Amino acid sequence: MSNISHSPESAGGNLTARALREGIFAGIVALGLFVLFVGLETTQNIRNELVLNQRWGLLAIFVAVAAVGRFLTVAYIRPWMDARKAAAKAPAEADESFFKRNFSKIAIVALLIYPPLMVMLFGVQGSLKWVDNFGIQILIYVMLAWGLNIVVGLAGLLDLGYVAFYAVGAYSYALLSQYFGLSFWILLPLAGILAAFWGMILGFPVLRLKGDYLAIVTLAFGEIIRLVLINWTEVTRGTFGVSGIPKASVFGIWSFDVSAPNNFAKAFSLPMSSAYYKIFLFYLILALALLTAYVTIRLRRMPIGRAWEALREDEIACRSLGINTVTTKLTAFSIGAMFGGFAGSFFAVRQGFVSPESFVFLESAIILAIVVLGGMGSLVGIAVAAVVMVGGTELLREMTFLKAIFGPDFTPELYRMLIFGLAMVIVMVWKPRGFVGSREPTAFLKERKAVSGSFTKEGHG
Repeated sequence: MSNISHSPESAGGNLTARALREGIFAGIVALGLFVLFVGLETTQNIRNELVLNQRWGLLAIFVAVAAVGRFLTVAYIRPWMDARKAAAKAPAEADESFFKRNFSKIAIVALLIYPPLMVMLFGVQGSLKWVDNFGIQILIYVMLAWGLNIVVGLAGLLDLGYVAFYAVGAYSYALLSQYFGLSFWILLPLAGILAAFWGMILGFPVLRLKGDYLAIVTLAFGEIIRLVLINWTEVTRGTFGVSGIPKASVFGIWSFDVSAPNNFAKAFSLPMSSAYYKIFLFYLILALALLTAYVTIRLRRMPIGRAWEALREDEIACRSLGINTVTTKLTAFSIGAMFGGFAGSFFAVRQGFVSPESFVFLESAIILAIVVLGGMGSLVGIAVAAVVMVGGTELLREMTFLKAIFGPDFTPELYRMLIFGLAMVIVMVWKPRGFVGSREPTAFLKERKAVSGSFTKEGHG
């Protein structure tokens, strides 16, 4: 009886043939899925007649991306991932690199010099877009995701209505500043307290719920808040929204109102520009985000943080240890809601206008997607996911050269959700526990060790 051996060359050939087969099959499936949605488009001509436009070139690109992506996944990406998993099981030999050990410090320094760098590169007025859209916008979602991370990532309570606390904070500042004339620095903590109060109100009805039932109730709570904002027109002005929201000042010393005698630009003999206010807001939201991260890190090391993690892992075991699950859930909801209220009040200051359309369910879904993609419980991973998702959305709006490729009628904004949907599927296949697949326990014996994603529960790594 002859011995049968498989050489690496034959194994590589079999892998390539399999990758080709799966790539062709993926292309066929993509063709069937996208032929009606992408390949054909209905428009109206000048005579108001329905015309069918054929976009076979764009369809071919989608099919090619699906086929090539599947081929690369089977032939190269999946073997590379298997090799990484095998290497991860081996004992660690060297210490972490300098960049990994000092990542947080490097990121903070980079953020501090970001606005001056944009001013140097694009000028004061030219830096407005980069500081606002690519700086402030991303940091708002980072702060929101870190606040939701307390509820979902640490306590394990699936919240689909987190945007409700965001709305409470925004409308608290907008209404109280107009009706009572209070300043931003008084209303900022007050908005957080009011949002925390609503978080406790939400927490009481859902104390006995978990899983899908908890998600449905929190989703309903978010919709209730939005409908109240729409229909309580005497106070919230309904769909017209609240406009003319006062700007924040530098601790009451300098104002950013053009007509104010203590205007910031006049005080420092600078040319008048709205970029100064955006730069001030950038550092303000950066300070709020860092405060959120600091409080989260400190709370994780305290008994309440360990109670959250115990509740996330097993509620029955948590009760058997004598932990009061009622107060544990309420504190998670209220503290997470408080940071959502802070972010909401800042959103009102930044926009100068708030309306119910800014607080739809899609916002909650985006914030939850950032938490899941980054890795639940990981602050660094969530920040990276926010940069990728929100910054990528803004980059799509800037890619005007795509119109030259796909035609003048091509609008990248219409396809950004499709692109990010595909990206999320790829990330979840590649890193099912988020960008950061391991976490450090808050309590350890003798030596701190990272917990590998393969030893943690799915979705909790």
